[in-house]
Amino acid sequence: MTAMADKTTREQIVDAADQLFYTRGFEATSFADIAKVVNISRGNFYHHFKTKDEILDAVIAARLGQTRGMLAQWEACGPDPTRRIRSFIHILVANQPLIMRHGCPVGTLSTELAKLDHPSLKQANGLFTLFRVWLRKQFALLGRKADADALAMHLLARSQGVAVLANAFRDKSFVQQEVRQLCEWLESCAPKPATSNR
Repeated sequence: MTAMADKTTREQIVDAADQLFYTRGFEATSFADIAKVVNISRGNFYHHFKTKDEILDAVIAARLGQTRGMLAQWEACGPDPTRRIRSFIHILVANQPLIMRHGCPVGTLSTELAKLDHPSLKQANGLFTLFRVWLRKQFALLGRKADADALAMHLLARSQGVAVLANAFRDKSFVQQEVRQLCEWLESCAPKPATSNR
């Protein structure tokens, strides 16, 4: 029973920290900020995490787990690689209000940790790597094995650019326009069927 309660409290701390790191930034978020959201004492807080870096590592691990789950769901529900890649593109629409207000959660964390020269940057960048590897696999299945990684990186870069500008300009129509263009670009990526000379 105690172990279950401890686990629940720990998960609540990680969830609260995840939201605060996203909305306020890692450096601007204090132990007190997280403890206030979870409504626990500082002593109880330190029972679970001794440093903010420990919380950061737990947040990154949780995000990695959630991302793996999301990618597995897209694999299960998407009947073909084009549909699966389109699911990735449509994150920009599904999370549009949050992205317009706070930017991309993956991109903002990696950018902040890079500025801080933080030792957890490599782990945070693992989120981008997960998307890169998954997208590369989808483009290979689409018939673009030779340039699958280049296409994956292009799509990652374009989506990050859209997120940054969406956050800067708060322009909903811009996001929707970019998503349409990305979907059109994706359709153009499929190899054209060979034409018969007959």
